[in-house]
Amino acid sequence: MADRKKLSEDDIELFRRSVGPVRKLSHDKAIQAQKKRSPRPRQQQQGEISPQTDSFSDHFDAGEVSSDETLFFARPGIQQRKLQQLRRGQLTVGAELDMHGMTATIARQELVQFISACRDQHIRCVRVIHGKGYRSDGQAPILKNRINNWLRQHHDVLAFSSTPQKDGGSGAVYILLRSASR
Repeated sequence: MADRKKLSEDDIELFRRSVGPVRKLSHDKAIQAQKKRSPRPRQQQQGEISPQTDSFSDHFDAGEVSSDETLFFARPGIQQRKLQQLRRGQLTVGAELDMHGMTATIARQELVQFISACRDQHIRCVRVIHGKGYRSDGQAPILKNRINNWLRQHHDVLAFSSTPQKDGGSGAVYILLRSASR
């Protein structure tokens, strides 16, 4: 080890003036930093709807579907077995939302709140009944097409599929939601 250079009295005095008064510590233990919590948006903490979850664009077009067409969408990376279980109705449905008779504006608000509530309650699979749109005056079903567009844009939706005939057929969808821990 190298020899320490002896400090002059002037250097010691200069150091003491620049540091100021000091006191001896009674212990030599370091204070541990608190565990950092994962960041969460303030709006979700306050129970409000996040702007990301309600950033649906009505100009997004996944293509128009008819009353009897089945819907299906899956984000990349979802296991094929999980998608197969979703399509067959083999996953446990934790909650259900019936949108019969709702206007598009009300349906949009209800869908956002429903998905948010289900995610907060750690529900992974839900059913949304949108109807087949037979009362749409010969046009394409309004709610069914909006649901198809909105769900594709929602960050928490991993996949959705029209239900088997016993659960509503092409008038309802199963939705697989992202787990709340992500």
